[in-house]
Amino acid sequence: MSVTRARSIAAIVVAAGKGERASANGETEPKQYRLVHGIPVLTRTIRALLDIPEISVVVPVIHPDHAARYAALGLADDRLLPAVTGGATRQSSVLAGLMALGKIRPDLVLIQDAARPFVDAKLVHGVIAGLANHEAALPAMPVTDTIKKAPDGINVVSTEDRRVLFAAQTPQGFRFPQILSAHMRASTLPREFTDDASIAEWAGLRVAITPGNANNIKITLPEDFERAERMIAGAQAMETRVGTGFDVHEFEPGDAVWLGGVKIPHTAKLKGHSDADVALHAITDAIYGALGEGDIGTHFPPSDPQWRGAASVIFLEHAAGLVAARGGRIVNLDATIVAESPRIAAHVPAMREVIATACAITPSRVTIKATTSERLGFTGREEGIVAMASASIELPRID
Repeated sequence: MSVTRARSIAAIVVAAGKGERASANGETEPKQYRLVHGIPVLTRTIRALLDIPEISVVVPVIHPDHAARYAALGLADDRLLPAVTGGATRQSSVLAGLMALGKIRPDLVLIQDAARPFVDAKLVHGVIAGLANHEAALPAMPVTDTIKKAPDGINVVSTEDRRVLFAAQTPQGFRFPQILSAHMRASTLPREFTDDASIAEWAGLRVAITPGNANNIKITLPEDFERAERMIAGAQAMETRVGTGFDVHEFEPGDAVWLGGVKIPHTAKLKGHSDADVALHAITDAIYGALGEGDIGTHFPPSDPQWRGAASVIFLEHAAGLVAARGGRIVNLDATIVAESPRIAAHVPAMREVIATACAITPSRVTIKATTSERLGFTGREEGIVAMASASIELPRID
């Protein structure tokens, strides 16, 4: 079958794993939904494939518990099919994706790991070209290290000939009917295959190696995120921008105040159009300031009744979303709350969690400090609360 006569090429993005090996420092977010330079890994991978005109459709395969996470990515494209629920193993997840393509029956199918966000058109075109004379093709890199074989993990029994060894990458390409049939037959076996090319090999299909790319890394371990950040930083000039925020609200009769997204019992509440969370307002304005995007009043006018009593975390999520939309990332947030009462220290950990979640960053990038004004001024008279904040972000340089 000639590639030039192919009527359609589909891509399956396998994103149904939990990504536990990439977790560190208490990180619980699956690796495919974690941010790399402000953009989720899965978003980067899907966009990279959609940027290739030859690909007709893309179908993501996700974990059954990740539907809300996937929906939150906000991905939309005429060629992006609804996400398919994966299985307990990678192999069963790929089969679910292939079955979802049954009605479309593309000529060719590319199977891509969600954790390889740096796939590019040149690599994909090489795989497609490889399918002109083979039923399967995969990008791979020659092994440059000397490879030792030690079955028990300690004692070396032989040295492999690295000249015939290659490290497999994705996307791996196949003629759709053959790989669907091979996967269905493999699903009845008591063994699991480590990739789709190995299923093709088992099924007797001709598999070609095409040029891989050293930058087409798979994010597997915590340090891979650091490498990915460096790769993007090296490819795209970034600049650091800093913004500040200041807010004050007076007390009025009530029984609790909202500070940093946490409801704290008190003898009064803060007066304002929204929930009057003075800390979140200051942080939000600091982010808007770093972006050069005005302030809360610009985006959420107090004259608009829909924001009456609104949770201020909505404003913070909006500001953080603008950073991500511009390909940036929040480096750190630092806020100081000035109040004689209520006592705030015990609530700081919860505040950091709320703010970090709203901004899709780790709590280690959020600092909340509390102090008093030594009984001086209106805060000293317990007439209200002041908050000051700074935000440091990185954005792609545009000038």
